Amino acid sequence: MTIGEASANLGWSAELPPEEAALWRAFAQDQPAATREKLFATYFPFARQIATRHFLDRRSGDIEFADLSQLASAGLLEAIDRYDPAFGVPFKRYAGRRISGSIIDGIATMSEVRQQVSFRNRVRTERARSLCDVDTADMPTADAMQMLIDVAVGLALGFMLEGTGLYQAEGERDSGANAYESLVWKETMQRIMTEVAALPEREQNIIRRHYLDGLNFEQIGALLGVSKGRVSQLHKASVGLLKKRLLGSNAFKLER
Repeated sequence: MTIGEASANLGWSAELPPEEAALWRAFAQDQPAATREKLFATYFPFARQIATRHFLDRRSGDIEFADLSQLASAGLLEAIDRYDPAFGVPFKRYAGRRISGSIIDGIATMSEVRQQVSFRNRVRTERARSLCDVDTADMPTADAMQMLIDVAVGLALGFMLEGTGLYQAEGERDSGANAYESLVWKETMQRIMTEVAALPEREQNIIRRHYLDGLNFEQIGALLGVSKGRVSQLHKASVGLLKKRLLGSNAFKLER
């Protein structure tokens, strides 16, 4: 019996909102990467809820929420690829166990890793390598300086994008900022998100999944059906396009 036949026999789609049921039917046909990404987007808030519960249950404070969110994302990706309607259980019930299992197993094996480098540092290192993949040693001084400026702007943009999503809940914004500073920050964030929404769909997904949802390049590659190296290339191009648009619109400017 095929997945499509199982879903029809079980009538599982009748229990889901129409759009969600349509995604699972499409995914059951040939598991296209675009549908996998849409399913991930649909259930990511559910995975984040589970990560939040585990975060609140831990009293030691030795693990950052971003680490748990990444573990939850890994569990969700695995659940999407392994779920079969023939199991006869709703997806969230099936996925919830795998997401929690991914978090628990990850915590158990993270003790030494998290002492060396946190998830946030790992993902920022990955990002920086993507932005600076050219050896500047043999470049003319002017070209090398421009390359460093481009990387600096890209990294700054990354920190700003983090402030719109994944790390905002951690209270990193200065609570003592005055009303004017808050307004300027809000307007800048709105402009950035407008420019993100104007990117091509694949590039937009990479920016959103990496900066707002905290996925690393390998996880994004699994979602989109491309290699980690290709995600790195697309990330660099996307950040470059955002930087060009934002500088051109005076959303922010460089001062030397």
